[in-house]
Amino acid sequence: MAVVNAARATGSLLLLVASIANAAELQKETLRAWDEYVQTTIDGMQERLRPGGHFLWTNERPERGMKVRNGEILVSAGQHNPKRVTCGLIHHWIAAAFIPNTSIRDVLAVTRDYARYKDFYSPAVISSKPVRREGPDDRFSMLLMNKAFLLKAALDGEYESTYFPVDTRRCYSITRSVRVQEIQGYGGPDEHKLVQDQGSGFIWRLASISRFEERDGGVYIELEAMGLSRDIPVSLRWLVDPIVRRVSRDSLTISLRQTGNAVRSSTELAMSAERHRAEQRGQ
Repeated sequence: MAVVNAARATGSLLLLVASIANAAELQKETLRAWDEYVQTTIDGMQERLRPGGHFLWTNERPERGMKVRNGEILVSAGQHNPKRVTCGLIHHWIAAAFIPNTSIRDVLAVTRDYARYKDFYSPAVISSKPVRREGPDDRFSMLLMNKAFLLKAALDGEYESTYFPVDTRRCYSITRSVRVQEIQGYGGPDEHKLVQDQGSGFIWRLASISRFEERDGGVYIELEAMGLSRDIPVSLRWLVDPIVRRVSRDSLTISLRQTGNAVRSSTELAMSAERHRAEQRGQ
């Protein structure tokens, strides 16, 4: 769930920018800035766990909690988003939603069901599968499609997620890309996979922090989605920056809505199966 949101938020319009610019290669300085930024964000998550801290961004302001509780999906970005670093951009968004009439166990059953991501998050996810699960640690792969202005590009990648239970009603996870490779001309006769860290550069890296809290008869979900991309040429920034923000906001809203739909559908299927088993036992 997390990296799907991050990919959608980062890549949509940058695909167009990348298509009209020269091929790029991820620089060491860019990667170093990314790693430092992600680690700083993870350190900030630890501050939320301290006594007196706000586990949820939603709870930092009463009006946020009220809006989310009433069914609104909130999406926010910092004032200087994306953050410009050497030869790259770091995109960072926070999104929040509330799924009523469910439990954190039901939500986590969906977010860790990687084999069904292709069903939950269609059409962005073309294929998905688990690679390994060892306790709280997951490794999975996904093939992501990104379409913009009739252009096609796909990302083949592997990701690692670790889930950290806080208590019986709270949990958070950290997800990072292990490998991201661009597939140019996806679905066409000239389809080919590029070497990692080379290509259009509309997405170099992805990472996220997800938070879950069961309360008020449902589960609050928050996502901090981060992505690293190539920089936008100065001549195009005035046009691209506001559109990237709008497209990213819409993409996160869609993905969180799809997560809610997947949780409700899975819960209904489980209840239906249980009723069927009860009927069979009563015969």
